[in-house]
Amino acid sequence: MTDTQEVTPAEAQETEAAGHYVTAELCGKTLEIIPSGAWRQSAMRMLREGDLDGFLEEVLSPEAYDIYLDLDPTNDEVSTFVNGAAEASGEPVGKSSGPNRSQRRTRKR
Repeated sequence: MTDTQEVTPAEAQETEAAGHYVTAELCGKTLEIIPSGAWRQSAMRMLREGDLDGFLEEVLSPEAYDIYLDLDPTNDEVSTFVNGAAEASGEPVGKSSGPNRSQRRTRKR
């Protein structure tokens, strides 16, 4: 699977269930990363707290993590990589439509 392929939700679930990686490009290198739907909450906390090395160590394959360390990418390059990986897994990060609005109107006071 490459980072340019469209992935259906069913294919993304199959990938997650099988424990496989998806691929995405970082600084011209193809790295294996766990599909975004399978990222542990502990890894997400690391990401929110700005611990990119810890986060990537959790979600990248061991070989990919070593390559990441050697590349020493910028924050913009990591952001592009993570978003590309999420899209490759069929689940863009941060693109949630949010809860549906109620069809019921509230009374004006």
